[in-house]
Amino acid sequence: MDDSPQSYTVVLNDEEQYSIWPAGRDLPPGWHHAGVTGTKTDCLAHIGTVWTDMRPLSLRRASE
Repeated sequence: MDDSPQSYTVVLNDEEQYSIWPAGRDLPPGWHHAGVTGTKTDCLAHIGTVWTDMRPLSLRRASE
């Protein structure tokens, strides 16, 4: 369990890969906010729920 008071935001890149980033910090190039901010535990739980296919978007499209 993460008891840190640090707030994180869920971020997403153009390949629909998820990560977390410290809230309030500028995002690295190629990443944008996915609309969820909270504790590290909450953000990782959200990612675990929504990121069900780990393949990058380009690979998923090529497989269709």
